[in-house]
Amino acid sequence: MVRRLLQSSLPVVSLLLTDDWLSKIRGDCDRLDTTTVYVAGVQLLESIVGYRMHQGIMAIGRIPAEPRLAQLVGMSPSPRLFIALDGLVSAENVGVVVRNCAAFSVQGILVGRDSASPYLRRAVRNSMGTIFCMPVVHVGTLSEVLADLRTTHGISVAITDAHSGNSLYASDCRGDLCIVFGHEDHGVSPDVREAAMMSIRIPMAEGVDSLNVGSASAVVLAEVSRQRAPEAI
Repeated sequence: MVRRLLQSSLPVVSLLLTDDWLSKIRGDCDRLDTTTVYVAGVQLLESIVGYRMHQGIMAIGRIPAEPRLAQLVGMSPSPRLFIALDGLVSAENVGVVVRNCAAFSVQGILVGRDSASPYLRRAVRNSMGTIFCMPVVHVGTLSEVLADLRTTHGISVAITDAHSGNSLYASDCRGDLCIVFGHEDHGVSPDVREAAMMSIRIPMAEGVDSLNVGSASAVVLAEVSRQRAPEAI
């Protein structure tokens, strides 16, 4: 993740690392000339993080300035694909969703005020650093923003639901689209549900209540990617 941070456009405040790590990254990192670098022994690093198993390198980066919604839409080529998080409270789950978004070419993430931020440390870790190159917009009232996406920008809004809606595999996901993933327990909120145009579900075997939101996002985004591939039927 530190390598990905250094390779990104995000400002890097400082590094804390061992001599071995400094030797490894010095040759392929021009940014060391403008970053404060602290070199320490393994014992000191372990005392800072509080446990023995440490990889020997840490970094502090600055959260980038966020684009406005209109800017995000304008800089994203069609067919657009956005993800919205509605009350997703687990930082670990948010990080997994971010990683899946990067894997399947999502162009931006809208984060509702009741969701954990993708820039929390645990979310960054679970994203494996893919958050460093993913546009993020934190919003106030998510339902109003989704309605604006529909009416002003012509982008369809689909919520994910474990028990109702059209089958994912029978839904047309090829146009401009924003997919909403909801709270781990009770799903998408009522006001966001009203702002959506359609609901999609993943068909599953009887007796299985639902998938973890990280797994569900991977399934949904993989199918959207398949539909948008040039050779898809």
